[in-house]
Amino acid sequence: MGKSEIMTNHETAIRTTYFSIASNTALAIIKGLAGIFGNSYALIADAIESTTDIFSSTLVLFGLKYTSKPADENHPYGHGRAEPLITFLVVGFLITSATIIAYESIQNIGTPHSLPKSWTLILLGALILFKEISFRKVMKKAVETNSSSLKADAWHHRSDAITSVAAFIGISIALIMGKGYESADDVAALFAAAFIFYNSYKIFRPALGEIMDEHLYDDLVVSIKQASLMVDGVIDTEKCYIRKTGMQYHVDLHAVVDGSITVKEGHEIAHRLQDYLQTKLPELAHILIHIEPNE
Repeated sequence: MGKSEIMTNHETAIRTTYFSIASNTALAIIKGLAGIFGNSYALIADAIESTTDIFSSTLVLFGLKYTSKPADENHPYGHGRAEPLITFLVVGFLITSATIIAYESIQNIGTPHSLPKSWTLILLGALILFKEISFRKVMKKAVETNSSSLKADAWHHRSDAITSVAAFIGISIALIMGKGYESADDVAALFAAAFIFYNSYKIFRPALGEIMDEHLYDDLVVSIKQASLMVDGVIDTEKCYIRKTGMQYHVDLHAVVDGSITVKEGHEIAHRLQDYLQTKLPELAHILIHIEPNE
């Protein structure tokens, strides 16, 4: 991947994270005040989730800035592996927020309290729309930049939207059914916590695969092998191993060439293949070519 494209991707991811931090800060304040004055614990739980999102987005920002550092003597493959580590911390924040919400919801279910205010539904409707738009915006940038931590940050927005939907349903039931159904608001918050736990696993699993060098890139392997055959002197390809680090991929590729050529000619083919692959597939960073003679 060219240096200019790498920097553009990192800059895009960093700008998107600033958006997440700003929006989560504003929403945490709005939800917290609305929950207190509107007698809705589901909204307060929503505010707790948004507050943890501020810290997790800040972690993502730190991780993105760190992974943008160039390779050095101690880190010859760059600093990209910091990204899934940051993703683990983000998941930790999600689990913490879900645990707090679940605990407080269970506590409040058995505690008598007033019905939520009807105006909280209007606020929640606006929040749900905004958070879903935010999810789509951040996820689009995460896909464009190939950032796993940014994808985790996007799912924070989706989780926030889901907790708001749960709050909307709970408050609606409490208001429609009236006295005796005040705890519907708290039950809704409990379901929202369960959904956050589920999303935490979905975010954690692919990040774990990155750390463990799990093979998850069949489509990219096919693209690499097809592109390799376009290079003069390459007869076929054999093994192809891929590791993801940050927003880039490292590749180990075995290329089959004519067994009668000289070592120098084989070396030149390897360099042509490497250059062609990095031009054709700019998401590839380090490419190690192993030359195999045909039999």
